[in-house]
Amino acid sequence: MHRLRSVLTMLGIIFGVCSVIAMLAIGEGASQEAQAMIARLGSTNLIIETIEPPNEQADSGQGDEMLIYGLTYKDAESIRNTLHDVEVVVPIREIDQEARYLRRKVAIKIVGSIPWYTEISPVHILRGRFLSSIDLHQQRSVCVVDEQLVRSLFGFKDPVGKDLQIQGNCYRVVGVAGAVSIEDKNDDFGKAMPKTTGSDSGATGTVYLPLSTAKSRFTELTATFSGGNQTIEKVQLQKITVQVKSTDQVLPMRDILDTLLARIHEDKKDYRIVVPLELLRQAKQTQRIFSIVLGSIAAISLLVGGIGIMNIMLATVSERTREIGIRRALGAKKRDIIIQFLSETLILTLSGGILGIALGTLLPLLVTHFGNMPTVITGSSMVLSFGISGVIGVAFGLYPAYRAANMDPIESLRHE
Repeated sequence: MHRLRSVLTMLGIIFGVCSVIAMLAIGEGASQEAQAMIARLGSTNLIIETIEPPNEQADSGQGDEMLIYGLTYKDAESIRNTLHDVEVVVPIREIDQEARYLRRKVAIKIVGSIPWYTEISPVHILRGRFLSSIDLHQQRSVCVVDEQLVRSLFGFKDPVGKDLQIQGNCYRVVGVAGAVSIEDKNDDFGKAMPKTTGSDSGATGTVYLPLSTAKSRFTELTATFSGGNQTIEKVQLQKITVQVKSTDQVLPMRDILDTLLARIHEDKKDYRIVVPLELLRQAKQTQRIFSIVLGSIAAISLLVGGIGIMNIMLATVSERTREIGIRRALGAKKRDIIIQFLSETLILTLSGGILGIALGTLLPLLVTHFGNMPTVITGSSMVLSFGISGVIGVAFGLYPAYRAANMDPIESLRHE
């Protein structure tokens, strides 16, 4: 009899269920993306990164000064020769440069490494090959480029076999790699980590060179000017990635590496050890907290919807007082009146829950499509929100039903 009122009553439940599903889907999508990015670093990997030590920032009072810090080739050699539980040791040098092909030029990041770099990295070869041991030993002028650089520099041409020019030298492209950069894709993760030397500074793509070639062709010195003073920094390696056999060895190996490097670098703390396994566990813990917070916020709207339903049902009881008196006079028991009004409340809430699930499933898809944000709709969120709507229907419909059942039949019949 009151369709519009019923629909408006259900809106609180519809939007409440929708918000629970949508918020949990957005939170789950963001969390899974972060976990996937961290997992790509390798759960059995330890990443040692060069950082500028705070003590080196002090002004020496000189116009020019040389700062020597960070990881060295000797560090990589010591790790490989000293620690027998280590499976793979990969030294990495990163350089910001400019690449040219024909008349096009773009900013790039050069990654100088060794042939088994792909064992500890998410890089996979799409065409051609990766760097070989012969390339490394003979310091060949060959390179592997990533997909992003191919699109920016080569357009629709196949880059394999073409020559790329960097700082006046030509490098033959032998392969195309496909990978997603952690810093480029996950802004929150990148911001949470302190910046390292050689970090990406607006590079369009990545070029992989043999480490020996990068060592001989590019200087290890970088000069910066500040306040009329020139500071020259010398850094050999930006990263060393260490891989162990199993995840059980990761945390003990971190302590061992820290002890070894502290002995080599004496009192200068110019490195940081990043453990992807720990980051992954922290991300999962953060996701649980995030889901609880988002779910709690969304559940408040369900609570408001439940209060609205109680208000409407109390008004309905007042409007149908005479009907209740007639039913009681004809032999209906209190239990029958409670079931009548409680069932009406449940129909409203469960119908709103079903419509809310439909809208809550559609909303994350729209967010993914138009907002380019990953969302993951889980069955548990739909069951949870639908269950809460049912509980709200019972909880907020019980009092109006109980009030209707306890009306005096004689007084109800006299009601106009």
